[in-house]
Amino acid sequence: QVQLVESGGEYLQPGGSLRLSCAASGFLFSSHWLSWYRQIPGNERELVAGIGRGGGLVKYADSVKDRFIISRDDVKNTVYLQMNNLKPDDTAVYYCKVRVDRIDYWGQGTQVTVSS
Repeated sequence: QVQLVESGGEYLQPGGSLRLSCAASGFLFSSHWLSWYRQIPGNERELVAGIGRGGGLVKYADSVKDRFIISRDDVKNTVYLQMNNLKPDDTAVYYCKVRVDRIDYWGQGTQVTVSS
């Protein structure tokens, strides 16, 4: 079955950097669009970034453009989110998502807290 496992969340100060990882299994990783979302309690999940097959097409939310970089490793079946110049507004639980056969699968999430 499809499984997504996020890791890398931490508590850190504004201006810091962090890389999140999402290890995937149970589907043909290289053929699927992969996304990172984030959610603050009481709010809907927000799309942060997405990456297409081969990594040639990427998309970012305006709020993270020029600070975050999404990438993928099709050998390790892992998608990454490099986050730079972090701000308190980036505090959230971060999730990765994949759609397989028209079903959306989510990981359990990893907490990122940015605070001085």
